[in-house]
Amino acid sequence: MWKILIVDDDEALSDITGEMLESYGYEVFKAGSAEEAFALLTDNRYDLIILDINLPDGTGFDVCEELREVSSVPVVFASARTSVDDKVVGFEKGADDYIPKPYSMKELLVRVNAIIRRTYGSSEAEEKVEFGDVVVNMSSRSVTKGGKAVSLSLKEFDLLAFLCRNKGEAVEKDKLISEVWGAFSEVDNSTLTVHIRWLREKLEDNPSKPEHIKTVFKVGYIIE
Repeated sequence: MWKILIVDDDEALSDITGEMLESYGYEVFKAGSAEEAFALLTDNRYDLIILDINLPDGTGFDVCEELREVSSVPVVFASARTSVDDKVVGFEKGADDYIPKPYSMKELLVRVNAIIRRTYGSSEAEEKVEFGDVVVNMSSRSVTKGGKAVSLSLKEFDLLAFLCRNKGEAVEKDKLISEVWGAFSEVDNSTLTVHIRWLREKLEDNPSKPEHIKTVFKVGYIIE
């Protein structure tokens, strides 16, 4: 299930938007300030962020700029500030889209769906990734090896899923940490290394000589 973080001090609008997105299968989290957003982003990962510009303790521009230093998670600005200059600044700060308030729920949904497809390649409900005799089902968050279910922790699955979405590409350690544990997480490389070892022990025939979950020297990890 795709996770969306709404950052907006308009609680009523956040609730309505969140209920709409949840009705279409998204898992929604909410923050009413930049401070709350940073706290959530420290300990959690999200697949998309809907971000207001005018926040009680700062601006969405600042949040997006700081976020872009550590994460490529898609950001949609949703704001009553609709001038061309504001839109330009939003995109310069790293936004993927910009929708003016008041917005149509249908239009927001269409834009969110489009960004999810563009960013992650396919609908998660349809996405299955296979390597060796391992099948990873993104929608059900389930994994089988040789047709038998494999039990993974939440973080183990999140890590595996992110590597699967980038199958065939080396992913840097810092990026894995920020995308799996949270953009501003204080988790270090040793925690990542341990989780990779656990995945290999559960999914590789020979964990000491992995065929699929491989280390890329001085870079990070890759699933082949």
